[in-house]
Amino acid sequence: MSVGPDRVCVIVARTRHKMMQVELQEAANRGAKFIEVRLDFLSKAVDFKRLLPAKTTTWMATLRRPADGGRWPGTEQDRQVILRQAIVSKAFEWIDLETDIASGIPRFGTVKRVISYHNLEETPSDLDAIYDEMLKQDGDVYKLAVMAQTPQDCQRIIALQKRAPKPTVAFCMGDLGFPTRFIALKYWAPWIYASFNQERALAPGLPTFNDFRTTYPVRAIGPDTRIFGLLGDPVNQSFSPLLHNHMFRRMKVDALYLPFRVPASQFAAAIDAFQTASVAGYSVTIPHKEAAAKYAADREPSVDAAGAANTLLARADGKFLATNTDTASALGSLNDHLDEIAKKTGTPVPQANQLFVLILGAGGVARAIAQALHDKGTHVTIASRTHERAAKLAEEIGCKVCDWQARHNVTPCEIVINCTPVGMHPNVNETPLHASFLKPGLIVFDTIYNPEHTQLISDAKQRGCTIITGVDMFVRQAAAQFERFTGLVPPQDQMRELMRKALLPLTKALDDEIAKSEGKQPEQEADAEVDD
Repeated sequence: MSVGPDRVCVIVARTRHKMMQVELQEAANRGAKFIEVRLDFLSKAVDFKRLLPAKTTTWMATLRRPADGGRWPGTEQDRQVILRQAIVSKAFEWIDLETDIASGIPRFGTVKRVISYHNLEETPSDLDAIYDEMLKQDGDVYKLAVMAQTPQDCQRIIALQKRAPKPTVAFCMGDLGFPTRFIALKYWAPWIYASFNQERALAPGLPTFNDFRTTYPVRAIGPDTRIFGLLGDPVNQSFSPLLHNHMFRRMKVDALYLPFRVPASQFAAAIDAFQTASVAGYSVTIPHKEAAAKYAADREPSVDAAGAANTLLARADGKFLATNTDTASALGSLNDHLDEIAKKTGTPVPQANQLFVLILGAGGVARAIAQALHDKGTHVTIASRTHERAAKLAEEIGCKVCDWQARHNVTPCEIVINCTPVGMHPNVNETPLHASFLKPGLIVFDTIYNPEHTQLISDAKQRGCTIITGVDMFVRQAAAQFERFTGLVPPQDQMRELMRKALLPLTKALDDEIAKSEGKQPEQEADAEVDD
């Protein structure tokens, strides 16, 4: 079913002919082999001769109506005239024609035809009937882009893609539908759409061309590709897809890792729906870790001990096994740093029952760490912005609880572990602790990794604390998940190097922001490349 010159159809959309020409050339220079030229974005009458000098690769002409997500301001009659002109202009190898007009515009020459259907409001109940009627039309590829309102919408579009008898690109728009764009490639979709300019939101949930360079290798996706993913809300700031997909490539694993944004109320429904695509496993993050533990048909002891799961593994019967790699990863980071401190100071590593730990937060990570530390005899106090959750967790574990407003009064305290999202990108100026609480010798462990140097970590470093960033824990738990997903042990040093390289642009942006606030000039430094 291979159709077209490349697996990525790159969309270029500018309002001026000159800028359209520049972007078409730049897209080709960066490796785009197949470009959809959005003629409906041009603010003046379409002039094909002005665009032709930029043509060095395969083009598809699209002139989209507002009802279909486009910007064409004129009459339908004029639009169809321009579409016919595009077909005979010799500028385009492909033309996109909506299903309601395709039969009225005959095939001409060697120009191939995409018959398309768009619905920006919903996934219609008669979707299959619409598709079957489209298949009767004279097309080379059939495109269906519908809005996902529920996980079941994604399930229906995947099922349609799987049964497609002709080359078809079927996907759901929106954050909920993002994985379906990639899953379509597994079931013989000839290409995936991407925006060239990441600053232009051309369609809800549309990936950018840069995403395929840095994060999603799509050219090798096929029927045997295993799908893994991250279940959470939000997920768009996560580096898990980048990390796992790079390691899949480096270790020659035919797999793809995708972000699945799933609201808390739709957790079970989403997993059930995406089993249409036989997802082989998930990483689980906020707010689903406790729900994942309850959902799984079988649980490993790490889950029962923590009351939360951060990993789901599909079994042969389609049900899931839950495990938890957070606990071992957090304790591994903490123990290694305690060993380091002991070596530097020449003092023995303190016994667990000699340590007093303040844990901020009462979610899945906090639960896992608190339970493990308490089981070792460590003195644990929990503080959460939702006091009821903290009190409930403390009662279940058998440790202390304090009101969020009183967290700065907890003494003695030798280790603070932040398990809240306070300080996570984009809210990088926030911190869960006032700097006055941070004293020399205090160990401050922030489980947030994006950014690595949160406001809490920066404050702690300035005040002489020992710091543990979330990158180490993140890499450890991701490596453990990777091993469970694939049976292969990934090199953690390479994973840490990759993560810090990927975080460099964000670190640079934060440094520039600080420099500006202090009246300094930001340093000029190019963003780090993440590509293999």
